Amino acid sequence: MEDEVLTEPDLQPTLIGDRTLIRPIAASDWKELFVAASDPLIWAGHPAKDRYKEEVFRGYFDGALKSGSAFVFIDRSSGLIIGSSRYHGFDPKLSEIEIGWTFLVRASWGGQINREIKTLMINHAFRFVDTVIFWIGVTNIRSQTAIERIGARRRQGVVSRPPLNDPHYIYEIRRPQTS
Repeated sequence: MEDEVLTEPDLQPTLIGDRTLIRPIAASDWKELFVAASDPLIWAGHPAKDRYKEEVFRGYFDGALKSGSAFVFIDRSSGLIIGSSRYHGFDPKLSEIEIGWTFLVRASWGGQINREIKTLMINHAFRFVDTVIFWIGVTNIRSQTAIERIGARRRQGVVSRPPLNDPHYIYEIRRPQTS
């Protein structure tokens, strides 16, 4: 039941939208996901600007597998992997979780696919938290604009975290209150 509140979070569900399928990442996704990620322009706004290189992307991919909360995005019309994301930092006391490490192939930028992916992931997270956050680099204007378009609000201040320690804003979306 989709509206059921979860007592234990499911951090790797399969989520199905009109345009995309979001499913848990698998070791067998390496080749196709690297092909999707090998465009340098995808990473130009990210702190890890060289993630399009195989040896650098390998660290991203291995971290995604180890996280137990990462996904690949599949374009339902073509069957191709078009990106990835993950949940991170579930905090039951704050009732909050992060969605991050997200990328999409450029052909999926600026359209409905990013909105659908984020909506599916956010709605799933709202089954076990009240707030979803996004860490976005202060120079990543494209991602800031995209997340604001789906209703995220920027928190005060600038933060950073290892290993890159680049400055980030934290954006949040709160679960709508029901009466």
